[in-house]
Amino acid sequence: MFFKGRAEQSQVLSTDRKEVSVLKAEYQGNEGFLQRDSVEHKGYAEAQSTDRREGKERDGASDLLEAILDRDNLNRAYKRVKRNHGAAGIDGVTVEEALPWLKEHREELLQSIRDGSYMPSPVRRKEIPKPDGGVRKLGIPTVVDRVIQQAIAQKLQSIWEPLFSDSSYGYRPKRSAQQAIQKVKEYVEEGYRYAVSVDLSKYFDTLNHELLMNLLHKQIQDMRVLRLVKKYLKSGVMENGVICKTEEGSPQGGPLSPLLANIYLNEFDWEMYRRGVKLVRYADDIVVFAKSKRAAERLLESGRKYLEGRLKLKMNAEKSKVTSIFAQKNFKFLGFCLGKNGNGIFIRAHRKSLAKAKKTLKLLTKRNRGRNVCRVMQEVKIFIRGWIGYFRVADMKRTLMSWDEWMRRRFRMYIWKQW
Repeated sequence: MFFKGRAEQSQVLSTDRKEVSVLKAEYQGNEGFLQRDSVEHKGYAEAQSTDRREGKERDGASDLLEAILDRDNLNRAYKRVKRNHGAAGIDGVTVEEALPWLKEHREELLQSIRDGSYMPSPVRRKEIPKPDGGVRKLGIPTVVDRVIQQAIAQKLQSIWEPLFSDSSYGYRPKRSAQQAIQKVKEYVEEGYRYAVSVDLSKYFDTLNHELLMNLLHKQIQDMRVLRLVKKYLKSGVMENGVICKTEEGSPQGGPLSPLLANIYLNEFDWEMYRRGVKLVRYADDIVVFAKSKRAAERLLESGRKYLEGRLKLKMNAEKSKVTSIFAQKNFKFLGFCLGKNGNGIFIRAHRKSLAKAKKTLKLLTKRNRGRNVCRVMQEVKIFIRGWIGYFRVADMKRTLMSWDEWMRRRFRMYIWKQW
């Protein structure tokens, strides 16, 4: 591994007292932002207090950065980046190609991070089409920056995990989309038959840096880590050969972005809990529940005021709406929807998810592909196995029986075409 070698330098460069004071003033300028009042949720307050006590031992003013730069943590970060097989950043260097450079420049890299001279590269803009139209803009960091971001995320995750709400399921260890839709089913069984589907416009690209840094500063005392995170937020985006400044947002594509997005919306999760509101959130996919249409409409408006007023986000007015849980055309969450019959409420794959899967299967078994039938069958097998793995909590017996018959016909036609 490239972070193998002599032990980390224990001597940390001292930070100028005046600079620290300036930075603290900067991050604490909005000290009143989202301060909890005396009736705040007890569990949140206790978790926050517990985490602060633990933080004095593990993430104090001078040792969080050293924990991030620990050899084992960096090696684990590199393995994770390599396992994800991500694309190259603006330098065009792949994970494999970056390894020799990392080995050669290890000490120089770590020292530049310690003394604050390290400057992240701008991310490479990449657009991918959305299923419902439009594009999703990603920001692909260089491999070196991805390793450093992953190392930061691994340590910050352990700090914030005890503080996250139970209503949050996305990008968290031992939590999944399947658990999220099962929680939705539980709420519906309790009588919550109306949903407020919250759609945030360009969420990852609109995070307010000042508010985000203020939230981070509440749990991080090591100012060098705060400065490093801020550098990543401000690193810029290269699009069509032009570097653009990033005054807001944390572009999707970097390992740190999902965690920062969860930290930001954690405020909304706990605010809804304090009000006694049921919700399920997976990253920026949010569903709030009510027992009547009128109550749901009130929640839509109060949620909009909080998200747009306190968190400075933008709700998509057309896509954010109140729906009946059983209105299959309207209610869709993480590719799932709910149905009911004589046996009760059940989870099923949404019709759009079924249509998308069938479209993929048609492309795989297109008769003019000219590929060996055994290879095509293997590709179909891999796709169906992954699809069933994701929708395993849904009632799919009839769907799979229908697909089995349909796929047999497709394969017969494919074989005849080969003749």
